[in-house]
Amino acid sequence: MKRLIVTSDDFGASLAVNEAVEQAHTQGILTAASLMVAGDAAADAVQRAKRLPTLGVGLHLVLVEGRPMLPVAEVPDLVDETGHFRTNMALAGVNFFFRPSVRRQLAAEIEAQFAAFHATGLPLDHVNAHKHFHLHPTIAGLILSVGRRYGLAAARAPVEPLEMIAAIEPTPQTLVGRIAGPYAKSVARRFRAAGLVVPDRVLGLAWSGHMTTERVRTLVERLPDGVSELYCHPATSDEYPGSAPGYAYRAELAALLDPGVRAVVAGRDIQLCRFAEVQARRNMAA
Repeated sequence: MKRLIVTSDDFGASLAVNEAVEQAHTQGILTAASLMVAGDAAADAVQRAKRLPTLGVGLHLVLVEGRPMLPVAEVPDLVDETGHFRTNMALAGVNFFFRPSVRRQLAAEIEAQFAAFHATGLPLDHVNAHKHFHLHPTIAGLILSVGRRYGLAAARAPVEPLEMIAAIEPTPQTLVGRIAGPYAKSVARRFRAAGLVVPDRVLGLAWSGHMTTERVRTLVERLPDGVSELYCHPATSDEYPGSAPGYAYRAELAALLDPGVRAVVAGRDIQLCRFAEVQARRNMAA
């Protein structure tokens, strides 16, 4: 059986993202969205999600390129002079690992974001992190220890099948991809050992921000058996406050709405689903 979770990251970052999530879910193949609880449009995202009970909403943990949930005075080592998270992920990662005081601030902020999601009243479908920062072993461990108290049952580990990508379109592996691969496999093992649902494969890393209709259609055509997650970044505008330069947000929305893509999903008997539905099936099998 082929099961496909189609996720939008950055839900709550902007009205342009929220509008795209609603369109792609009601008219296209989108099944899930990952919420930035401190995003500029988080309240609007929550309102939309409550109108969309079949949308699986998870926590998009933000620890870089965003604002903390906690007051700046409580997380001084996580933020810069503007009150935003520091952008040097390598340096931040070293501090998380070696400085106990920074780890305590990190743990408090992760707790605050889980608590903020819980306060929305939405079921927690999954968790992942902005810029895949949950591949850091300290963050991964805190997600497990904190998340369990909030009903965490599923998470993304971005293990992308490079041979599948290369067969479709030869793509030079980026530095991020080379670094992420081994860490992603390690996190996948760790999360599965803790009992979380983790997709067999994740699609979206190599072509992040450029998941065009052709790429999405071809990936879906070649989808192997098992549980796959395809993540993307749809929006109704290519530029909004906090948008990534060069990302083709509208093209990604068009891919999710494309009739040809929907026809491939239907024709190949691919079951679109949320993380929660994978978890429910696993519980029944047990």
